[in-house]
Amino acid sequence: MKAVASLERVPKRQRHQQLSKLLEENPFLTDRELTRLLKVSIQTIRLDRLELAIPELRERLKMMAERSYDPVKSLPLHEVIGDIVDLQLDKSGISIFEIGGEHVFSRSGIARGHHVFAQANSLAVAVINDEIALTSSADIRFIRPARLGEKCIAKAYVRSSGGQKGKAKVEVFTYVGEEMVFQGNFVIYRSPGETGQEGGGARENRH
Repeated sequence: MKAVASLERVPKRQRHQQLSKLLEENPFLTDRELTRLLKVSIQTIRLDRLELAIPELRERLKMMAERSYDPVKSLPLHEVIGDIVDLQLDKSGISIFEIGGEHVFSRSGIARGHHVFAQANSLAVAVINDEIALTSSADIRFIRPARLGEKCIAKAYVRSSGGQKGKAKVEVFTYVGEEMVFQGNFVIYRSPGETGQEGGGARENRH
């Protein structure tokens, strides 16, 4: 309790700096997650955001979605599971998918695994700069269940663009807050000869 009390007494200016830094590193953090990280009440977090003119999560996501990003070429946008908020073709992409009642087992409120997989798989395909891109194989790992009301944030990184071989390698990490819930290594078939950055310049930073 002493440790918590001392953190709650952090000067407002210092707390504001910590809040701004956390959201700069991970704009997807909810107010509740911020309360846990900063050890203050949710009312304090909301007041701090107001003072700093930082919008709530829903507005931050809307602002990110309105940013210009590369258009999806490999499939219609409505076929991507989740909302794409960033996309750099043949490099990286981010999507967010909120677990609704139709995605969970009714008794447990735990998301059905194929929905979490579908978000990651469709993002792995969407990040490919080709009109033809199909999943060839996937090595996947479910780390912990996603639950009703949680927001799954998938981050895709192109590790190898395929080149003349016609198969790209894409790694996807899915988070709820700061917890990883899913990891997948996808091999995506694409038209042989498409150009790209072999080896992929992006690196997963786990934020």
